[in-house]
Amino acid sequence: MSNNIKELNESNFSKEIEKGIVLVDFFAQWCGPCKMLAPILEELSEEMKDQASFGKIDIDKQVKLASTYQVTSIPTLVLFKDGKEVDRIVGLKDAKALKEFIKKAK
Repeated sequence: MSNNIKELNESNFSKEIEKGIVLVDFFAQWCGPCKMLAPILEELSEEMKDQASFGKIDIDKQVKLASTYQVTSIPTLVLFKDGKEVDRIVGLKDAKALKEFIKKAK
């Protein structure tokens, strides 16, 4: 995992999403599309580090968070602004689509 993408869990989640724009990737180690999405998020986290923060939640390890946010399919990308969910997308998307998705939160 890159330095720009934080691993989130119940103890750090609220603090990490409370300020600014944060894109959270709900994923699982066994998920093929999640693995394909990972390098795209790595690239975007570097390219957009001044505009948004990035986090990942392993749904198998953080069952309560996945349940709280009603994640039923993965990958699910949830966009937060100042601690509130503003949008989400499910499934594999390319870098251009994700960039537009993040910019909508401004």
